[in-house]
Amino acid sequence: MAADNKQISVQESIANIIDVQMLFALMILLGIGITMMTSTTVEIGYKSHADAFFYVKKQMMFLLLGGLCIFAIARIRLAYWEQLGPFLLVVTIALLVMVLIPGFGASVNGSSRWIVLGPISLQVSEFTKVAMIVYLSGYIVRHGSNVQQNFSAFINPMALVSIIAVLLMMEPDFGSTVVLTALVFTMLYLGGVRLAPFILSTAFSILVMYFLARSNEERWSRVTTFWRPFEDPLGDGFQLTQALIAIGNGGIFGEGLGGSIQKLFYLTEAHNDFVFSVLAEEMGLVGIAILLCAYFVFIWRCFSLASKAQKQHMTFAQNIAYGIGIWFTLQATIHVGVNMGLLPTKGLSMPFISVGGSNLLASCIAVGLLVRVYLEVNQQGARRVHRPRRVSTRKAG
Repeated sequence: MAADNKQISVQESIANIIDVQMLFALMILLGIGITMMTSTTVEIGYKSHADAFFYVKKQMMFLLLGGLCIFAIARIRLAYWEQLGPFLLVVTIALLVMVLIPGFGASVNGSSRWIVLGPISLQVSEFTKVAMIVYLSGYIVRHGSNVQQNFSAFINPMALVSIIAVLLMMEPDFGSTVVLTALVFTMLYLGGVRLAPFILSTAFSILVMYFLARSNEERWSRVTTFWRPFEDPLGDGFQLTQALIAIGNGGIFGEGLGGSIQKLFYLTEAHNDFVFSVLAEEMGLVGIAILLCAYFVFIWRCFSLASKAQKQHMTFAQNIAYGIGIWFTLQATIHVGVNMGLLPTKGLSMPFISVGGSNLLASCIAVGLLVRVYLEVNQQGARRVHRPRRVSTRKAG
């Protein structure tokens, strides 16, 4: 009986800090991520650094740093984050400019996306998504009625995202551009933007994306190849055909951990852009189901948290939770869609699963914000429940 009471007490203590279902889903995602990280990087770690666990050690270092970020961010009140939003966005825009300057930015495979800080390199675009969520959440609070009624208030954040999109395309990073643009549109729509400007701006953005894709031959070939990848399986369709072969090889139960053939000889970004295909080959349909269920629970709890904040009129907290849920939904959906040939091939990591310190660190920062939202929403709810009734001092009669 005492043991049962102790277990209930521990569960209640955890529930006071973080959503238990969200935590459970996060643990599953991190567990799958560590497993796939080890499976996909042992070979390249040995070849590139004579250390099979080089990337594992590096990713674990980022995971430890991410845990510290969660703890630190969760201790900062949302009111301060609301004030910091514009500053964070300015800093990330400045870093996006610095990435393009030779000597500051590091170039890998023809793309300048990283800033090197000593032994580590950071992909600025990942942190830009977090900064945009924080900024836009505060912007909607400050200009709530104007965003809903005045077109000018809607145009201001669109101008900012256009500047960021141009900088991202100069790297180039088409995948992050799509995610960031879709994120901003969705958050503004949930913020109450009227349908007419929303539709016009969406149509204009799609048209711009089309011309950007059409202007680059390599980029356009990626867009068109996913329709018929097996027509050129050794050329433009190579990566996608190998990803589809890996998924097909997995069957229901998979080839077993470490049993993927495609990751060894064919999928050049098996640890990042095509990690889902390797997971499907090694863990099969069962592994895919567990992964997608964990994502579903995590994102569902984000939206549930946003709904609670909305009921308590905590608009900034509501926007933060919605924004993070939308971000993870977009990024995970696009990654899976690319791997399955449902979307054009583009480099986009899978949150908590793909190897990459920036992806993991930015995701942990987002989790820290969610923990803070959860704490303040619960505190606000507790105040309302325990608010004392006012006793009348008037004498009877």
